[in-house]
Amino acid sequence: MSDVRASSRSPLRWRRTPVMAAGLGGAVLLAAVGLAFSRPDVVAIGLPLALTTIWALRGRPRGGDLHIVLRARSDAAEGSNEAVADVDIDAEADWVQVAIDQEERRTGVADVRPGEAAVTARVRLQHSGPAELLDVTTRAVAHDGAWVTDSGPRTAVVWHTAPRTRPIGVLPVAPRLRGLHGAHEGSRPGQGGDFRDIHAFAPGDELRRVDWRATARAARRPGELLVRRSNALSDSSVVIALDTADDLGTVVASWGAADSDRSGVTSLDLAREAALSVATAAIGAGDRVAYHTLSPGGRSVPAGGGVRHLPRVRGVIAATGPGGDDSRYRRSPVVPSGSIVFVLSTFFDGAAADLATRWRAAGHAVVAIDVLPTPDAGRLTREQRIALRMLLAERDDVLIDLRRSGVEIVPWAGADVDAAVRLAARRLERTRAVRR
Repeated sequence: MSDVRASSRSPLRWRRTPVMAAGLGGAVLLAAVGLAFSRPDVVAIGLPLALTTIWALRGRPRGGDLHIVLRARSDAAEGSNEAVADVDIDAEADWVQVAIDQEERRTGVADVRPGEAAVTARVRLQHSGPAELLDVTTRAVAHDGAWVTDSGPRTAVVWHTAPRTRPIGVLPVAPRLRGLHGAHEGSRPGQGGDFRDIHAFAPGDELRRVDWRATARAARRPGELLVRRSNALSDSSVVIALDTADDLGTVVASWGAADSDRSGVTSLDLAREAALSVATAAIGAGDRVAYHTLSPGGRSVPAGGGVRHLPRVRGVIAATGPGGDDSRYRRSPVVPSGSIVFVLSTFFDGAAADLATRWRAAGHAVVAIDVLPTPDAGRLTREQRIALRMLLAERDDVLIDLRRSGVEIVPWAGADVDAAVRLAARRLERTRAVRR
């Protein structure tokens, strides 16, 4: 992800602190003790304290604005899971107190001088997708703490971490190929494919495609030319539909706790990885790729291809996070006829499976990618283990119904994902050949 910024600006409204009262009280106390015990040295000690307090009381700081700018960038030297955030502070103050939150947890409070990169935070990101990289709350301080401002607005920068990709050699092909560009063997005459037939020369044929040997051997009358025709290479319409209703980690004990530190790899981590891997392989093969989030209000990318389309898809996938409270109601995106649809879900409640079944009944080729991580049942009670077994058994019934409806299942948490995708591609190709 490229560098991102977040900023806030708030007016400086100064107010006195108890430091002034403490200074005046200390000066009066020292003067009283010195007079009571006839100690001019004690009175002299309290005199600078009294003068400093009076100076701070009369020297109210000037107004202005407290301008905070957060700049986040990736640290290529440390790897893709490292991000660095800088905090730029512009204010007419002696120093600024900064309360720092990382990943929604208070990590420290610092007193810094205003300036560029006054605070630098380095974060090792455990998950892909959107994450609140740094959150700061500031207040300005002047005259050694005699004057302070109210806390400024909360300023946060959100970082979208792109997932890694797995190499996929062969992807399933849509049942109906479109266009005259791509890497798949089409059924229409064109260029780039295998041999189709020998045909009489017609207007629009290129002279360089004249087969002189076939003309000399099979021409029936003088002047007749025969051309060698081949099949056109077509592209496949690929649709990626990602279900964001569940974000379940490897550790079953963390389900529902929203504890990203102890959850391990989550289902959305695998879903984003699978979506980007499929998109990379499809665009590399010259196919057109569309991306949809199944939650209401989820982001979508219209179908497109080429090297410029892949960064757009990567950015939207990296920005895909867990769905809201209404994510159980899946929206059904528009799918072009004769497409190959990849449905990415944990398939627990069956809503995503229903959409996959409908698309299969509509004539699309459908591949269901199971993104549930391998469950770690440690730290579960006996009752919780029984509940987990029942939940997984219901999920198995959903997957069995999908297979019976003609949907291919690919477990993304498996060791060899490429082999599973190749197997699904062969099965769909066999079904396509039988229909022909």
